[in-house]
Amino acid sequence: MSGFIHWLENHQLPCSWKATLGISCPGCGMQSAFIELLKGNLVMSLKLFPALIPMIAMILFLGIHLLLKVPKGAMILKFLFIFTSSIMVVDYIVKLM
Repeated sequence: MSGFIHWLENHQLPCSWKATLGISCPGCGMQSAFIELLKGNLVMSLKLFPALIPMIAMILFLGIHLLLKVPKGAMILKFLFIFTSSIMVVDYIVKLM
């Protein structure tokens, strides 16, 4: 696993928004947060990109809903999307300040 994590650290994609505009995008930090989460550094992962864990939960639930047709799954997905998006927007505003 450490070899895979090391490979991920050395092959992160650059942010075209940051390269073009000179400011971070709303998704900046997601790759680094994911790598920190794989390493087991939950606190550092949350500092880098606090919406990562809700985003992972949303994607996992989407897969479960598509396979099992969870009752009221669409409503749950809407809530998860709004929750995750809200965290991203608030984090982005804080990072810009």
